[in-house]
Amino acid sequence: HGYSYRRRVFFNYEKRIRLRSPPEKIFEYFASVRKPDGEMFMLPADLMRAVVPVFPPSESNVVREGRLRGEPSPGELHCAPSKFFVLFDTNTDGLISFAEYIFFVTLLSIPESSFSAAFKMFDVDLSGEIDKEEFKKVMALMRSYNRQGAAHRHGLRTGFKVGQSVENGGVVEYFFGNDGNEPLHFDKFTSFLKELHEEIIRLEFSHYDVKSTNTIPAKDFALSMVASADMNHISKLLDRADTLENDPYLKHLRITFEEFKAFADLRRRLESLTMAIFAYGQVNGLLTKQDLKRAAQHVCGVELTDRVVDIIFHVFDMNNDGHLSSEEFLRALQRREADIHQPAARGGPMGWLNPKNRSSLLQMLR
Repeated sequence: HGYSYRRRVFFNYEKRIRLRSPPEKIFEYFASVRKPDGEMFMLPADLMRAVVPVFPPSESNVVREGRLRGEPSPGELHCAPSKFFVLFDTNTDGLISFAEYIFFVTLLSIPESSFSAAFKMFDVDLSGEIDKEEFKKVMALMRSYNRQGAAHRHGLRTGFKVGQSVENGGVVEYFFGNDGNEPLHFDKFTSFLKELHEEIIRLEFSHYDVKSTNTIPAKDFALSMVASADMNHISKLLDRADTLENDPYLKHLRITFEEFKAFADLRRRLESLTMAIFAYGQVNGLLTKQDLKRAAQHVCGVELTDRVVDIIFHVFDMNNDGHLSSEEFLRALQRREADIHQPAARGGPMGWLNPKNRSSLLQMLR
């Protein structure tokens, strides 16, 4: 299994880059476009890979996702073009600059449950809309609470050129109009954030959908689930994902985008899911397939198909007794959200929403 081994080695290397390197290095590793003047750019799929831990798809021969310095060209990558990013791509070349990358990473650090709280932080006079100057100030504060946002040095690295500043990207124009004078309304802001999170899920799915069939192999769905697991546990979970191919039934299963997205929706309702799992699990904590389906549907409003549940149990039923190892399962989902939010320090990804920090925000805005 040479491929599987090499993929794991690169996967661990890339996971460390995402979580420990300065943003300039992350950007440089995952960006696949270099202009003649030396400036690097990302495609939307590169942005997704820089944010989400992904494995190379099992139906391709690629063993890793980024580019190593000194290589003539990066690995061949497949990903459908992104309609979402075209909306605010001012020069319609489909490319994301380093400044825009920092901007997107900062916005992705806001969990869906905090969208409206985030807007209220911007909307200091509670008018239901915010202007460009308020937005810039609060973005600066948010960046300081996100590990990559706090660490970036405006892209100043040896041999690394950067074009515009963070605040002048196409999204700001999309929010505030060409002249920057239109106010931004609550609905536009929150629906933008929701669509941004959903686009990352769509890009992840199309990353695994190598043959453009709008389905992905069960094995890749399993890889997507375990990719975020704790470094100490990931190896045994990957072994279990690999054994999917030995199961005559699971081996040929394919997962649709709707099923993939339903699972992502479940992951985003982690607190409710955790409570539901402990409520539905019998007194001794054993959880059957039916229990998981009921917990997802009744408490989180998410319908999981039998196919999805079978794959979840194959990977997370550690001792093959027909019951889910709930703790391992929940821990893998939790890590995924934490990795994307990348808090700069303790206090969580939403440290900037803490009332104690409200005073520093108000001082900045005065």
